[in-house]
Amino acid sequence: MMASAIPLPLSPGRRVSAVLSPSQSVSRQPRTSWAAVLAILACLVCHALALTADAAEPLETLVIDTRVPYRIGQSWNMLSPEEVELHRLGKRATTSTTPQVFTTTFEIAVSTVTPDVTNTAPLSALPSPLDGALSANFTPNADNTPSTCAMFINSFLTDPTFKQCYPLSLLLQGSKSFFDAEKSLVGITQTLDATCRPNATFCNTYLSSLAQNLTSTQHCGNDYNLGNSVVIQAHLAMIAYAPLYSAGCLKDPQTSAYCFATAVRNTTNFTNTYFYFLPLNMSLPGSTLPTCGVCTQQTMEVYHVATANRQQPVVNNYVAAAKQVNTICGPGFVNETLADQLVAASTSFAPARPAASSAWLYMTVPLLAMLQWLL
Repeated sequence: MMASAIPLPLSPGRRVSAVLSPSQSVSRQPRTSWAAVLAILACLVCHALALTADAAEPLETLVIDTRVPYRIGQSWNMLSPEEVELHRLGKRATTSTTPQVFTTTFEIAVSTVTPDVTNTAPLSALPSPLDGALSANFTPNADNTPSTCAMFINSFLTDPTFKQCYPLSLLLQGSKSFFDAEKSLVGITQTLDATCRPNATFCNTYLSSLAQNLTSTQHCGNDYNLGNSVVIQAHLAMIAYAPLYSAGCLKDPQTSAYCFATAVRNTTNFTNTYFYFLPLNMSLPGSTLPTCGVCTQQTMEVYHVATANRQQPVVNNYVAAAKQVNTICGPGFVNETLADQLVAASTSFAPARPAASSAWLYMTVPLLAMLQWLL
C-alpha cells in the first residue's frame, strides 16, 4: 500500500509534507447521511408494527352459558333465567284464574240454557197430532168433491182452540213427530209440558163436543161406520182426553220426572209404555212386565177413577190389566175392580147433566167429577 503525504503546518513560508504509513493514518469522524437514518427508522417502525399486529391476534375465549334446563310439557328446554321466570309467572296466573272461568261457564249453562230448552221452546218445535195418518183414504163425496171428513179433520187441527188444548191422547197414535220426540228426554219433556199446561176441564168439554161432531154424518160419520182407522183413533182419543191428561202429567215424586217420559226412555223395560194405551181401548200384552213403582200405581189409580164413566174405553180392559199388574207386583198393589158409577152413560167423559127428579145430584156430581181429576 502506498503511503500518503500529509502537509504539516510550519512557520510561515515553509511547507513540509510528511509521509505516513497506512498504519499511521489519522482517524476521522465518519459522516452518516440522513437517508440512511430514515431508512433505519423506517425498518424499526415496520418491525414494531409487525410485532404489534402479532400481539393483537384474538385469543380463544371461554363462553359461559347461563341458561338453565326447564321442563315445558313433556320435553326439557334450555331457557334464560328471565324466560324461566316468565313461564313460572304464566303458570301461576293460569292456575289462579282457571277456577273462576270454570265457575262462570257452569252458571251460564245452568241458568240460561236448561230453562230455555224445557220451558220456552217455540210451539213450532212441538210434535203435531195425526201428521203421519192423514194420507188415509176417506170416503169421497157423491159429486167427487174433496172428502168432507178430510176437510173437517184438517179444520180442527188448525183451530186455535185445539192447538191450545194440545191433547196427548191425539199424539200417541198417528203422529210421526211425536215418535221422534220420544227419542230425546228433552223433546218428550218439552212436549209433556205443553200438553199439561192447558185447563183440563175446559179442554175436556171442548174435545167431548168435537168427538160428537166428528162422528156426525155431515163430517166423518160415514168413514167412522166404515171403520176408517184415522177416524176411529181420533174419536177414541177425544173421548179419552181426561184420563190420558191425568196419567200423562203424573210425575215421579222422587225424581220429579214425568212418569211417561221415564217409561218411554226406559231401554231395559219398554213395556211400561203399554199402560198409556189402555184408555185408547188397547189391552196389555201378555208379555208386559210392569215396574212395581209409584208411577204404575198412580197411573192405574187414574184409570180406576175414570171407569166411573162406563162410556170410557178403559172400562173394557182395566180389570184384566189390574189383575196382570197384581200378578207381578203382589195382591192389592192396584185396585182390580171398576169404580162405582157416578155419572150417567154418555158419548163423552164430560159429566152428564143431572135429571130434574134427582136434585141431590146438583151438588154431588160436579163435586165428585172435580175431585176425581184433582186427586
